[in-house]
Amino acid sequence: MRFTDMLQAAEARSGSLLCVGLDPEPAKFPGEWKGDAARIFDFCAAIAEATADLVSCFKPQIAYFAAHRAEEQLERLIAHIRRVAPGVPVILDAKRGDIGATAQQYAKEAFERYQADALTLSPFMGLDSIEPYMDAYPDKGLILLCRTSNPGGSDLQAQRLEGGELLYERVARLAAGPWNRSGQLGLVVGATFPAEIERVRELAPTLPLLIPGVGAQGGDAASTIRAGWRPGGTVMVNSSRAVLYASAGADFAAAARAEAQRTRDGLNAARGG
Repeated sequence: MRFTDMLQAAEARSGSLLCVGLDPEPAKFPGEWKGDAARIFDFCAAIAEATADLVSCFKPQIAYFAAHRAEEQLERLIAHIRRVAPGVPVILDAKRGDIGATAQQYAKEAFERYQADALTLSPFMGLDSIEPYMDAYPDKGLILLCRTSNPGGSDLQAQRLEGGELLYERVARLAAGPWNRSGQLGLVVGATFPAEIERVRELAPTLPLLIPGVGAQGGDAASTIRAGWRPGGTVMVNSSRAVLYASAGADFAAAARAEAQRTRDGLNAARGG
């Protein structure tokens, strides 16, 4: 099943635009699990079980697993999500960016080893850094960095090109046009820049937008939805720390569910749903 079809079906089923980011930090785990990297799977699995019916997708960030030699736990986690949240797509947040045979190996890692449904990519080496993913895995989602939520993103992404276009605008235009030949591209646009979200949506009216930066990073959910969501152009609004660490106690999973539900309902209110 194509990633875009999975996402649309999951959104309709859950009535949600929320993406829960799985960024496990053992130092923040509750109770006896605190500091224990062997509990990464257990912690994330509990979050996934608690929020499965409230999300349109999950987004594990690979660095939080690799830093603790927990790649095997990531494999188990994605397989577990398949069981407890069937039909909910998993986006592997790895921000890969390379060409040729190396890109082929990154694609194999994401889509065969981890069985992800989509992958975040850096497009700044050009189309031939994306083609290996397209050619081998035409049903998978490829979500390109466009206008990121960090302040330093402006160092490059907001630079004006010859002809007057900003770099992030060029990325959006290419992703919505000649690069999107198999219909599998999306864009990452940070919630901390609502005016830029609106501009990206103008340039890419139907591409799914992955929007980090709501919650702990200070992005406003209502402004994000008004800027980016359109009928026929969905958004995946990511919240990680606010959901994962809603409680440091034994009730962490229940607290995560409550925070996810609050966020989902706020996003729906902003779109009038």
